[in-house]
Amino acid sequence: MDYQLAIENAPDTVPGGTGILLLHPSIGETDRIDTDFFKTDTDHFLIVSTRTTAREVEQKLEHYDVDESRADILDTLSVERGYSRWRTDNVHYVSAPDDLDGIVAQVTDFLESHEGKLRLSVDSVTELAYYADVDGAYDATRKLLDLLDKHDAVGLFHLSNEVHDAETIQRFRELFDGVVELDLDGGVEADF
Repeated sequence: MDYQLAIENAPDTVPGGTGILLLHPSIGETDRIDTDFFKTDTDHFLIVSTRTTAREVEQKLEHYDVDESRADILDTLSVERGYSRWRTDNVHYVSAPDDLDGIVAQVTDFLESHEGKLRLSVDSVTELAYYADVDGAYDATRKLLDLLDKHDAVGLFHLSNEVHDAETIQRFRELFDGVVELDLDGGVEADF
């Protein structure tokens, strides 16, 4: 199954199983790329949030007019930080951003329990590497990409190109079918 992409300078469609790396500056405006990714040609999507809480993700979706009824959110921050949590059918939690096995298990559950065109966003791999380590984040990313392939889904994985050295960035690039680079001015380049 093919998925439409609404990403500037990227192909119009990509096949199921495609993983896309979004390289961006630390203060880069990734929200429009993320939300356009969800809005297009999607039955259900899961956001693995390692930078913001579920409530902040919901506010972003509302602000960008994304259909929240199709959204599931995995909040990796609220438990560790002691924030109040309201478990709902579409908001899930793991203990912390370094609970990589828990994150992979939640993504597996999402992909196995939904049908149709499924999308995944991991925002961000940089935070996974910060809380766990680069090798752990790399292994978890590889497992998530395997799941996308198995379930004919597509995914967008955020990685800050200012935080990691060139060798680490290249290591992650090689995992992905496509790389989208966002610059400070909002310009987008894509390599598929």
